[in-house]
Amino acid sequence: MNEWFKKTFGTIKEKWSKWKPVQKLILIGIVVLLVAGIVIMVSVSSRKTSVRLFNAPVESGQQASIISRLERDGIKADIDSDGYITVENDAVAKKYRSRLVAEGYEPTQVDPYSLFDTQKWSRTSFDDDVNWKRAQEASLAQHLEQLDGIREANVMLSLPKAATFKNAQNPTTASVVIYPRAGSDVLEGKKSVKGIMHLIMRSIEGLKEEDITILNGDTNEEVSDLSGLEDADHQKNVENQQKWIRKQEAYYQSQVVNALQSTFGAKRVTIANMKIDMDMSERSYTATEYSGVTIKPDNPNTIYDDSEVRDSLVLSEELVDKKHTGTGYNPEGPAGVEGQNPPVYSDMSNVIGETTESGVKRNYVMNQKNTAGKEEPKIDRLTISVNIDGTWQYPLYDPETKKVRLSDSGGYERTYVPISDEVLAQVTKLVQSAVGYDASRGDSVVVTNIPFDHQDEFREEDEKFRKAQRTKMTIFISLIAIAIILVLFIAFRLISKEIERRRRIREEEELRRQQQQREAALWEAKEQGMEVTLSVEERKRAELQENAIAMAKNHPEDVAMLIRTWLMEE
Repeated sequence: MNEWFKKTFGTIKEKWSKWKPVQKLILIGIVVLLVAGIVIMVSVSSRKTSVRLFNAPVESGQQASIISRLERDGIKADIDSDGYITVENDAVAKKYRSRLVAEGYEPTQVDPYSLFDTQKWSRTSFDDDVNWKRAQEASLAQHLEQLDGIREANVMLSLPKAATFKNAQNPTTASVVIYPRAGSDVLEGKKSVKGIMHLIMRSIEGLKEEDITILNGDTNEEVSDLSGLEDADHQKNVENQQKWIRKQEAYYQSQVVNALQSTFGAKRVTIANMKIDMDMSERSYTATEYSGVTIKPDNPNTIYDDSEVRDSLVLSEELVDKKHTGTGYNPEGPAGVEGQNPPVYSDMSNVIGETTESGVKRNYVMNQKNTAGKEEPKIDRLTISVNIDGTWQYPLYDPETKKVRLSDSGGYERTYVPISDEVLAQVTKLVQSAVGYDASRGDSVVVTNIPFDHQDEFREEDEKFRKAQRTKMTIFISLIAIAIILVLFIAFRLISKEIERRRRIREEEELRRQQQQREAALWEAKEQGMEVTLSVEERKRAELQENAIAMAKNHPEDVAMLIRTWLMEE
C-alpha cells in the first residue's frame, strides 16, 4: 500500500514539474472554486428554515420587547438584516401572531391609520375621506385575519355622507370576501358566521346586520344569509344529540357487562336491546316549597323514624279582650246644629249599652325554600334487555361401562342446564342497580335465559373428539404392527444365527476331519520312511499353526482376548 502511495505521489510530482505556470494557476483556481462551492452548499443546506412572524419589518425599539416576550414562552426567534422577526415554523408564527397582537405587540409599520401621518399642503377633505375608508377597510381586514380559520379577508365599505334628514340617509354597507384555511369550518356554522357579522357590525359605525354581505372566496357562495345555515345547525345539533345518546347507551352497556361478566363470563352475556329516550330540551324554573319545622331529627341508629316534625310553630301571639259600657250610638252633627238622625237612631238616644270584644291573634312560622335553576337534558325512559346463556354439561360417562356417552353422530352427548328463576331475579336487580332503574320514568329491564346457538362450536368439538379417537386407534394399530414386526425380526435373527452356527460347526468338523486325515497320512508316511512333500498352502498352514501355538504359550491372555472378540462378533 505504501509503495502504491509513493508511486502515485511520484507520478503527480513528475507531471506537476512538467506543467507550465499557466496550467498550474488554472488547476489551483479550479480547486479553490470547488472548495468554495462545497462550503457555500454546506452553509446553505445547514441553514435552518424559518417563517416570518409579521409580514412587515419591526422597528428596533419593538424588536427587543417582542423577542423577550417570545423567549418567555421558550420560543426561539431571530431578526434578519431587513428587520423581519422569524420563528421556527408556520404553526408557531400563526399561534403567536394573534397572541402578540392581542397583547399589544403589533408592529407599528402595519398600522392602517398611518395614512394620516403624512402632512400635505394639497390634501383635501376628499383625500381624508378616501384615506379614512381605506384605513377602515385595512383595519377590519387585519382584524378578521387574526381569527383562527381565516387565511385572507378582503373588505369593501360604503361610507355615505351624512344627510340633512334621517329618512334620506343612505345606509352604510360592507362587502367582505373571506378565504378560509384548508380544512376549516369557520364559514359553515351559523354560530361562527353570526360572530363574524357581529364583529364587522361593531367595527364600523352605523353598520347594520342586514347591510353586511359575506362571501366565501373559495366557492363564491354567500354565507351571510343565515336562513340556509339554520337547517345545517339543526341537523348538526341532532347529530350531536344522537352521538351523546349513543355514548350514554355504550356506557350503560359496559356497566351491565362489567357487572355480569365476572359471574357468568363475557361469552354467556349479551345485550339484546339498549335504548335511551332523552329529553334534550332546556328549561328554566323557579319554585317555592313549604315544609314543616323539625323539632327532633331522626336518629339513624334506629330502624324506625323517631323524628318529630310539626306543621308550624307559633312565632307570636296576641290576646284581645275589650269591654265597653256607655250610652247608645247617636250620630249627631256638630254642637249647635240640628241633627239629621233617622228614627231608629233617635229612639236609641240616651240608652245605656255594653260592648264586648275578645279574640286571639297568632303568627305562625314555617320552613320556606325558594329554588331556581335550569333543567338540563335528562333521561325520559330507559329500556334494556339482557340474555344469559345456561351451561352445557359434557362429557357424560356411562356408570356401567365408565366410558364417555356418545351421540348418534359420534360426538359428545350434552345436557343443557338452565338458570334458575331465583338467579334470574337477582340478576334483574343487579342490572337495575347498574343502569339506575327508575320505575316512575317507565324504565324497563328484562333478563331472559334463552340458550345460545353453539352448533358450530359443538360440531368443531365433536370433530376434534372423533379425530382424537381415530388418532388413538391408528396409534394402537401401528403399535401392534410394530410389535409383530419386531417379533418376526427377532425370530428371523434367531433362526439365522442358529443356521449360521450349525453351518460353522459343520465346516469346523469338516476341517478338523481333513486335518486329522492329513496328520494321519503324514504320520503313517513318516513311520514307513517315506519322504513327504508338502504343498505351499500346507506349509503356510503348518507355519501359522506353529506360530499360533507358540503365541498361545507365550501370550495366553492376548490369545484369549482375541478368541473372545471373535466369539462376540459371531
